[in-house]
Amino acid sequence: MPAAPKIDARRHSEAYLQGISAHMQRILTEETPAIERAAEALAEHVAEDRLIHIFGPGGHSNLASQEIFFRAGGLMHVSAILDEGTLLSNGALRSMAIERTPGYGKVVIADQELGSDDLLILVNAYGINAALIDAALEAKRRGVFLIGVSSREHAEKSAPDHPARHPTKHNLHDLVDIAIDTKVPVGDAIVDLPGMTESIAAISTFANAFALNTLVIHTVSRLLERGVEPPVWRSGNAPGGDEANGKFIGRFRHRVKAL
Repeated sequence: MPAAPKIDARRHSEAYLQGISAHMQRILTEETPAIERAAEALAEHVAEDRLIHIFGPGGHSNLASQEIFFRAGGLMHVSAILDEGTLLSNGALRSMAIERTPGYGKVVIADQELGSDDLLILVNAYGINAALIDAALEAKRRGVFLIGVSSREHAEKSAPDHPARHPTKHNLHDLVDIAIDTKVPVGDAIVDLPGMTESIAAISTFANAFALNTLVIHTVSRLLERGVEPPVWRSGNAPGGDEANGKFIGRFRHRVKAL
């Protein structure tokens, strides 16, 4: 049997890097107006010493809620909703089943007791799953200001009868006050290798992280323009990190549930 042709993995890795870079540039170019509007809302909350809540219901979308929470260079006012139900650490198949369960997201938001003075960022790569939509609907019912970070293309190209969808067939970007489009393509993975029937190397985690950190940059910029220097986390592994963080722990320890 003849040997299979050698694949230049380095070349495909470089193509992946270029694809990621181009994707991030597209988000920056096309979504800056939405990011700026969202940053104004976040800056208002931080200036008034109010928390910024973030929830990423569904598999790897949970990583997004952790990306700017308790993170070096991240705002101390960010409070992540780290619900155990959809975390992959409790079982990947279980996570997928939970994120597709109508009613689950409503329970999570109700448990947080969010209200009309609160702001919630909802992050989900595809913007359609039942837990996500229920979270958005319950938050809206409670008067919460909503910012959505998701892919409009992926949501709109997902079939109305897709098993992940909420019974209402809503897309996240249609429910929130401000939508930031991460432009993740259907299927997420963007690298095609010869001999493979499926694409590999996903892009959604990069897209979510870039959009969220860009939002943080714009938020801090707005605050500094107001003469407000917001508290941000310093890496505990950096010199003086524990001491710098310790100055503010008392302000947030009993307000941020996940601390």
